[in-house]
Amino acid sequence: MTPTADAGGAARTHAPRGYELVVIGGSAGGVEVLNVLLAALPARFGAAVMIVTHLPPDSPSYLVPALAHRCALPVLEPDAGELILPGRVHVAPPGYHMLVEVDRTVALSTDAAVRFSRPSIDVLFESAAAVYGERLLAILLSGANDDGALGLECVRALGGTAWVQDPASAGSAEMPRAAIERGAADAIFNPKTLAKRLAALPTSL
Repeated sequence: MTPTADAGGAARTHAPRGYELVVIGGSAGGVEVLNVLLAALPARFGAAVMIVTHLPPDSPSYLVPALAHRCALPVLEPDAGELILPGRVHVAPPGYHMLVEVDRTVALSTDAAVRFSRPSIDVLFESAAAVYGERLLAILLSGANDDGALGLECVRALGGTAWVQDPASAGSAEMPRAAIERGAADAIFNPKTLAKRLAALPTSL
């Protein structure tokens, strides 16, 4: 069943569970929503967070300090091999795919762009789903292409949960709409509701 969106979100939602990892992807219009989501996270948030946004590969990124200014959790660009730790926000560096390794460390790759993007949301979502399974929550935000839709399908197929920003609230609706049209969303929320639901997740794993 394809969810239908409203102001509070829409259906097939899972009962609250202790997610170990939250992965978030966005592109055009997504950074504004990231600011809302990260500002809502409590300092004792119990899951790790990994973020991919589409940024120019050859320019310095100011995303980490901008997000850190609003977030009670440490926000960083991880090094390859770094442990994915609870209560930290890991942001993909420009020009690198960010993946989850089986030992729950970060991998960085300069392999070819996927869906015209490096970093790719699909690459993060699919690798995270293979490791975390039902303990994974994936969130797809505003964006101007369909990166992330296949990744959300993989998340759901392996038992994880997929939330999608309501296209009506997105600066660029193509990305969330593509996921919804593929039936890859468990729930559809506007940014305010996304933030509220994310902040209310169980913090004890």
